[in-house]
Amino acid sequence: MPGFFASVAPMILMGIETSCDDTAVGIVDAERRILANRVAAQTERHQPYGGVVPEIAARAHLDLIDELVRRALEEAKITFGDLTGIAATCGPGLIGGVMVGAMTGKAIAAVRGLPFIGVNHLEAHALTPRLTNDLAFPYLLLLLSGGHSQILLVKGVGSYQRLGGTIDDAVGECFDKGAKLLGLGYPGGPLIERAAATGDARAVILPRPMLGREGCDFSFSGLKTALRQIVEQNEKTPVFSANAAASLQAAITDILADRAGHALAMVQKDHPTALVVAGGVAANQAIRARLQNVAARFGLPFVAPPIALCTDNGAMVAWAGVERLKLGLTNKLDMAARPRWPLDTLA
Repeated sequence: MPGFFASVAPMILMGIETSCDDTAVGIVDAERRILANRVAAQTERHQPYGGVVPEIAARAHLDLIDELVRRALEEAKITFGDLTGIAATCGPGLIGGVMVGAMTGKAIAAVRGLPFIGVNHLEAHALTPRLTNDLAFPYLLLLLSGGHSQILLVKGVGSYQRLGGTIDDAVGECFDKGAKLLGLGYPGGPLIERAAATGDARAVILPRPMLGREGCDFSFSGLKTALRQIVEQNEKTPVFSANAAASLQAAITDILADRAGHALAMVQKDHPTALVVAGGVAANQAIRARLQNVAARFGLPFVAPPIALCTDNGAMVAWAGVERLKLGLTNKLDMAARPRWPLDTLA
């Protein structure tokens, strides 16, 4: 029987991510191998403004996306003809940027006759531990970034139970605004972490909103206000800025640990396999160390993706595409880009 022992072509997907200020293209196969993961940051374009400017981000995505697709294929040593499908973030995010990536993905899928998978950006973060650690469902996820702060029980692809979220600002925004108040620059997360390394968190007293309360919700606006008031009353010397950064990081870490503990207590009956942290804020080492202690208290492993896969990237979008394509979950090319797309509505 000719061809009986012929090997089946591997499932290889390209993922395109443009939901905020990183233009990213990744290529991943069904065996969890990352064949390419190209990211073009726009930090220098947004630094003068102390935050992401949507119009500038969208134009930068247009400038960068085609070259990134070419480089990703080159890095993976494949051509468009080797791809099994195209995945692109279709929301949530800054709508101008989301449209750039979605339209690029749709165009490639249309021209090459490939399945198109419109990926929820949050689901891409949520499924990353299955790419890096082959983690079994269900697991508890803290999704922490500049735009999102929520706790979810990840039950399966497209199946998410939201246990809590921020009632005002996201934790990543708190880091960014804190760094701006202290004159550290942008992006705030890594700059606060760097300054905190030489600071004394006990020298500046900051509140811990929601600490000890029932449930799993967060609040960070009051923390930012308290920091602003303290900054206005003090001279911004290097020592003061380092101490204030250390205090801000400690306050945020205490809040996250407290909320994670509450969430784990709530889901014990579901027998979670791990405590997971994902999103850009998951790169913070102090937060990782504290959450690892929380997981140990409940007898669970702690999982955090490698730093390069915590921040926005194309590999996570490609992997979400793999997971969905395996289940036959594809989308039509008229799928709309969405600025808002709650994760617990995917089912």
